[in-house]
Amino acid sequence: MIYVDADACPVKAEAEAVATRHRTPLKLVCNGGLRPSQNPLVEVVYVPDGPDVADMWIADRAGPGDVVVTGDIPLAAKCVAAGAQVVKHDGEALTERNIGQVLATRDLMADMRAADPFRQGGGKPFSNADKSRFRDGLERAIRRAQAN
Repeated sequence: MIYVDADACPVKAEAEAVATRHRTPLKLVCNGGLRPSQNPLVEVVYVPDGPDVADMWIADRAGPGDVVVTGDIPLAAKCVAAGAQVVKHDGEALTERNIGQVLATRDLMADMRAADPFRQGGGKPFSNADKSRFRDGLERAIRRAQAN
């Protein structure tokens, strides 16, 4: 099973294409706003509004043999601890080896933003190269999940 934290996810179409190629069920978990897919492998799961409701839904279900697509680092940490393969939108795998460092970096950056409310800037625009890296990363994650 592939779980996608679908709210504000820039790679839903790419995840669906890879899931279809592998004939793997995909659940797009969101608070709403997504149209149902015509693809029989894809299910859109609507959860109630609220902080981290979609994250909790995914974390409660993901485990060994599953793949989770998310940019939410705390959710990723829970899924890694549960034995799932986790891939970020840019294709980076989050594993037991690197999740601690990624979580610490996230917390540091949050502290820096809080300390300087006038800090400008953000991430770079999401490119076709990023989507390609994501597809490659998801392919690798699916293979690792199938090996478990």
